[in-house]
Amino acid sequence: MNIIHYDELTYPEVAALPRKIPLIIPLGEPPGADALARRLRRELGRTPQDIVLLPPLPPEWCVSPATLRRFLSTLQASLKAQGFRKVSNLKFQIARPKSETLAPALRASASAGVRDPKSKVVLMAVGHTEQHGYHLPLSTDTLIIDAIARGVEKALPDLILRVPTLPYGVSMHRSQFPGTLSVSGRAWEDFVLESVGWFVKRGVDKFYIINGHGGNHSFLVNAVKYAGDRWPHIFCATSFLHLTASGYKEVQRLRESVFPGGMGHACELETSFILHLRPDLVYMERAVDEVEFVSTPEFYMDWLEGGALIANPSWSDDTPTGSYGQPSVATADKGRAWLAAAIEEKVGHVREIVEQQERRTARRQARKTPSSAATCPL
Repeated sequence: MNIIHYDELTYPEVAALPRKIPLIIPLGEPPGADALARRLRRELGRTPQDIVLLPPLPPEWCVSPATLRRFLSTLQASLKAQGFRKVSNLKFQIARPKSETLAPALRASASAGVRDPKSKVVLMAVGHTEQHGYHLPLSTDTLIIDAIARGVEKALPDLILRVPTLPYGVSMHRSQFPGTLSVSGRAWEDFVLESVGWFVKRGVDKFYIINGHGGNHSFLVNAVKYAGDRWPHIFCATSFLHLTASGYKEVQRLRESVFPGGMGHACELETSFILHLRPDLVYMERAVDEVEFVSTPEFYMDWLEGGALIANPSWSDDTPTGSYGQPSVATADKGRAWLAAAIEEKVGHVREIVEQQERRTARRQARKTPSSAATCPL
């Protein structure tokens, strides 16, 4: 049996796949090839010659069966809209830890003898599986944000509780390029919010949801706002992508691509990251520079999207190949430097989240005491 990893392909390679090939969405980490073949023989009644394995959905994202079904049904729909006829889910691990136990990450923290896991910041990284031009894999967003999350965890081991990276997000340009997946915005928001709630019920009160895919951002902001409204005692935060705060100075220092318009998607920045992280998945000979974005003073493309206007025009107006920017000037050395800067930026954010929650908790407690309670002047 030949296993094709969907997220390691480029989108032209997905376009070339036969539409009758079985596609499997694993719930949990799948076993090795032999065990997988036996499982497929039981499920399908035969062992297919070729299968396509999508990125596994981590069981640490804990949601109700109904929420999981909505999430998976819209994800499957984005594959079937591309013409794939045989799309199925296979559960390889328990999809949701039992309610009376802690999530695997919490249990691991407690058994390692570190500080009370409930005092940690839960770090939840969200990526996506979508087209990144002719030269980068569909896993680009997930690979980048996962590396950043692991770097933050390594820098703050006693403070971070890292949840495995979510490899599925929202893409509003899904129909324009093969390979691009999408969960519906509402289903994705519910999935993220419910996962936060699972940890809240177990005493966690600090969350940082870091994002590797621009299309997730508006939905992630909604989820964070709902979290603050539903659980006002917690501090749950997100930010716009990576290298968009203090680390952006390092982007500007090293970039060679034109500004604006030279950095946005499958660009110098993202290509440099993947050249550093997974050079085996990069095809630089296929890279195409795309800098003809239809720009006006208040609407243009760059890594920090500029202008007062917010819109979602057709991607194919600006980029027939799916790239925004100049991947031709990317290097692994830039990727290494930008990864370090992104980790440093997010470490700073984590420390700020801790400070925010500590100060806000102290203020709430102080205001409950008779000596500091507000009194009516009347």
